[in-house]
Amino acid sequence: MTRSAPRSQAAELELPGLVRDRVREGRAKAAATRARRHAEAEIAEESPVARVLVDVPLAHLDRPFDYAVPVAMAADARPGVRVKVRFAGQDVDGFLLARTTQTTHQGRLQPLRRVVSAEPVLSPKIADLAAEVAERYAGTRADVLRLAVPPRHATTEKEPSPPAGPAEPWTVSVAASAWAGHDPAEAYLHHLADGGSPRAVWQAAAGSVWPLLLAHAVAATAASGRGALVVVPDGKDVARLDAALRQVLGEGRHVALTADAGPARRYRDFLAVSRGAVKVAVGTRAAAFAPVHDLGLVALWDDGDDALAEPRAPYPHAREVLLLRAEREGAAALVGGFARTVEADHLVRAGWAHQIRPTRALARERLTVAIAGASDFDLERDPFARVSRVPREAHETIRAGVATGPVLLQTPRRGYAAALACETCRAPARCGACRGPLHLTGATTPPECGWCGRVEEAWTCAACGGRGLRAPVLGDARTAEELGRIFPGVPVVTSSGERVRASVPDRPAIVVATPGAEPVAERGYAAVLLLDTWLLLGRPDLRTDEEALRRWSNAVGLVRPGGRALAVGDPALPALQALLRWDQPGFARREAEARAEAHLPPASRLATITGEAGAVDDALTLLALPAGGEVLGPVPHEGGRDSEEWRAVVRAPRAHATALSSALGELQRVRSARKLDPVRVQVDPPSL
Repeated sequence: MTRSAPRSQAAELELPGLVRDRVREGRAKAAATRARRHAEAEIAEESPVARVLVDVPLAHLDRPFDYAVPVAMAADARPGVRVKVRFAGQDVDGFLLARTTQTTHQGRLQPLRRVVSAEPVLSPKIADLAAEVAERYAGTRADVLRLAVPPRHATTEKEPSPPAGPAEPWTVSVAASAWAGHDPAEAYLHHLADGGSPRAVWQAAAGSVWPLLLAHAVAATAASGRGALVVVPDGKDVARLDAALRQVLGEGRHVALTADAGPARRYRDFLAVSRGAVKVAVGTRAAAFAPVHDLGLVALWDDGDDALAEPRAPYPHAREVLLLRAEREGAAALVGGFARTVEADHLVRAGWAHQIRPTRALARERLTVAIAGASDFDLERDPFARVSRVPREAHETIRAGVATGPVLLQTPRRGYAAALACETCRAPARCGACRGPLHLTGATTPPECGWCGRVEEAWTCAACGGRGLRAPVLGDARTAEELGRIFPGVPVVTSSGERVRASVPDRPAIVVATPGAEPVAERGYAAVLLLDTWLLLGRPDLRTDEEALRRWSNAVGLVRPGGRALAVGDPALPALQALLRWDQPGFARREAEARAEAHLPPASRLATITGEAGAVDDALTLLALPAGGEVLGPVPHEGGRDSEEWRAVVRAPRAHATALSSALGELQRVRSARKLDPVRVQVDPPSL
């Protein structure tokens, strides 16, 4: 008697051939899937626990979570790699921080879902730095790591990172010659080349080619076999420093890390640093987290520029990140600029760093500064002449300057006429629809509103009925137009807003630029003029005078050796007097003393809590202030009583700064766990 085939096999034999093959193929795939899942369920014997920092923005979940490491992933699941894990019922991204043998979790661990890439992109040092930055700024590590590690580009990741190119010949004597006149720069360079870790705050002399000097400091560090990291405010500065490093170090010895490079180029350069193929990196604020191997020097140029403060939570400042790295990794530090911030001066006064300054002889040799004051204006005839005319002395300076090269004029406002007023009564000209300010965009265009865009063809003053308009404040376009008429035959160039020029050739021209948009002249400017200095001093801000002096110094710093600078303003102002003497460090010290008396940073740590009125009140109730801490406010944000946002300021003495940051971090965790209305916490904001 013959045994009949099983029902499934018998049914399969009755199917057509093509269908039968597909059924068998499906069963084979199902068997393979079961085998793979079994392998994934089997846990590795060696270091079976993975500690993963999950990418979630909730403060109370800002800690590593333990997951089991399947055998199939054991080889790729290394510290620093990207992984996928199951968290709160969904697959989320994360970084594997460490492999261990023990876990404190009670119960069965969830296995890793997937190792996204075997490339370790988060080094232990950067992971620890991210934790410290998050604690310092009362934020989460996940938010910090979004700044530190660029998005993955899979195709780029498969490419090898070529080794660094050959080094250019370099000696300390060559570097010392470039730094000549900055005392004691030569001793600093020797210390770097010998493998030391000196710390300095550097004020550059006017006319210094600062990218070249920084490149020599990097070369001194590289001569000791160590890496270097330099951070600058913007892409224009990166381009200058990139060219200087190629000149001093040679091709292929460094990478430039900027967001403008595009995802593939940015990730390729990041991997070159992460893999140790190159040991020198330059870039903008996010480059402060670059994983440079054997870090020997961190350097920062123009630390007062607000572009170095991250506008996204937790709002870290590149200066503080670099100083933390210098402390953690035992690296040298160099904080430089034409001006000096109060924070940089505090490093000198606290003994954390020494200062490098130009000698008085070098400062006098490089630059002559003059101030055109009230005596240069016919104020009795026209009391508004101070802000609407270029004084006679400025005309003479321009005329003398364009005879030998380009002349730079810095004006604080861009546009044609940035503000308008009634010609009869001087009342500000307002829009008839929304009461917004009126301005002109050109010589023949009618005034339009800066808020709603309405064009006022037939404007009438609400105060006196007058119909005439005047411009108490002129923009760069109007200034350029007037100078073009006064100096016919001389090219006039503007640089502002979205039309920023990187450089201008070394030939006679008048360059009108807004602060921060000044082009670099090939051999420096023959003369620099600072117009409407009163306008920069009119901002209601904690750093008004310091910021004005920084912007003036950066413009004047572009002059060629032996050039001339003229500032149009009140000669009695302390900031202009500091510029006249090129004594920015002295100004910073006096500013620091005044802030210390008012218990303001850097003598104190200060934070703002901003949100809806009820949310801010809840936050202040939950906040456990450290000893000596106090609360100012809350008050409506931006000053308007109808504003939906309110803001409170909390501060503590510098001795309790760490305790205040910890208390703010705990506040964020408690609020997150209780799902309370959100508030924005910003520690040591760049402005108030």
